[in-house]
Amino acid sequence: MTLHRQPHHTTTPPLVQAEPLRYPDTESVRMMTRRGWWLVAVNILIPGSAQVLAGRRRLGRIGLRSTMFLWFAAIVGIILAIGARQALLWLFVGGGWISWVALTLVQLLLLAYALLWLVLTFDMLRLVRLVRVAPLARVAIPLVAVLVLTLLGAAAVYGASVVGSSRSALTTVFGKGGPSLPPSDGYYNVLLLGADSGEERDSMRFDSISVVSVNAESGAVTITGIPRDLPGFPFSEGPMHDRYPDGFYEHDDEECGWGAGINQLTNAVEECTEGEALYPDAETQGSTPAVEATKDAAEGILGISIPYYVAIDMHGFAQLIDALGGVDIEVSERLPKGGGPAYDDQPADEWAIGWIEPGQQHMDGDTAQWYARSRYTTDDWDRMLRQRQLQEAILAQFTPQNVLARFHEVAAAGTAVVHTDLPQGKLPEFFDLMLKAKQQPVTTIELTPEFGVDEWNPDYEAVRQLVQSTLHPPAEDDEE
Repeated sequence: MTLHRQPHHTTTPPLVQAEPLRYPDTESVRMMTRRGWWLVAVNILIPGSAQVLAGRRRLGRIGLRSTMFLWFAAIVGIILAIGARQALLWLFVGGGWISWVALTLVQLLLLAYALLWLVLTFDMLRLVRLVRVAPLARVAIPLVAVLVLTLLGAAAVYGASVVGSSRSALTTVFGKGGPSLPPSDGYYNVLLLGADSGEERDSMRFDSISVVSVNAESGAVTITGIPRDLPGFPFSEGPMHDRYPDGFYEHDDEECGWGAGINQLTNAVEECTEGEALYPDAETQGSTPAVEATKDAAEGILGISIPYYVAIDMHGFAQLIDALGGVDIEVSERLPKGGGPAYDDQPADEWAIGWIEPGQQHMDGDTAQWYARSRYTTDDWDRMLRQRQLQEAILAQFTPQNVLARFHEVAAAGTAVVHTDLPQGKLPEFFDLMLKAKQQPVTTIELTPEFGVDEWNPDYEAVRQLVQSTLHPPAEDDEE
């Protein structure tokens, strides 16, 4: 009798057929390899889902809920950025202590999620069972998983560091501020000062003085340059007007100042024992008596209200330029670098430590600083034009992409060299105006002979009329 052996059929267990990711056939290298790649993919796309599919559901639910919350927060942020940008900016920029708390929470959430993703990724690799996959996949699967983790986790950590730097910068630069005021006659006017506190100076001097007027509706920007040596200027109503009712002239107060220029106000105020008494609220509002006196002078000269100031300390100016990656300037004439001649008529070749050559130049911070300061081979009017040119070049570098790419450097430089009394609550509105301003050309007024201003005997009534006609041109008035 012949015995016929029945063929042996291996049957796949029902659970393996129904849930191969959770109950894999560990004897099948092909199945285990495919399963491993699936777990890597879902861990990247939806962190936490790999654990849910592979059986470790408690950890998976934590990961999924965290992922869903992060997605929800991102979607809400996008919706607010499109439909309610002012509310979003107020929450994270203009809300004072509320913004501090919000930024801190965002920073902690990003760090916590980066840590959770690290845990989920290494737990996923454990669930893959690398010893059961194909030999090549034993190297490729963890390599891909760790590479993606490094890239995305590093992005989350970098985002957390950016949030932390933003919080620190907001606190440092805008920690003190004056009252939040509405626009004056349709404009926000901000005094922009280039302040030099170099080692050779006995006090802070304002070597670059201008007023930035921003239209509160259109964002159009007008910059008015005020020569630092402008003589006999008047003050608006206030303590300096009471002290100098006929204007600020040379040597009219030997105790508290010398020189007729507006850059001598530091000597006339802060070197005088009355400085703090003249402007008792200056320090608490993030300003100084000298700055407040300069505001009053600029108001008296231009005939407009100037509630805020921004000062850039030229001693650290180069740091900000370098943080932005340099600036592009078209140089019209050869300019020397250096502190100037040791005696009258000394040739520049004898004292110059270097030269800025004519033509298109990409300047680093040191070169840009010399470009703004150089005056010995040109006059103050040329110097003012170069400073205005440099201001516009810096503004051009403040693109979202450039600032984000160099955020830490820009934030560190900004907190070191920028001082202001702008209230933090105004930042959301100013942010929108800045976006509008970048789409329009900048109008400039220079109180120089080119604009009809006598450098030795200015007609301040004519100056005020010039400013008004520029800010409110007749065509605009007719439409109203």
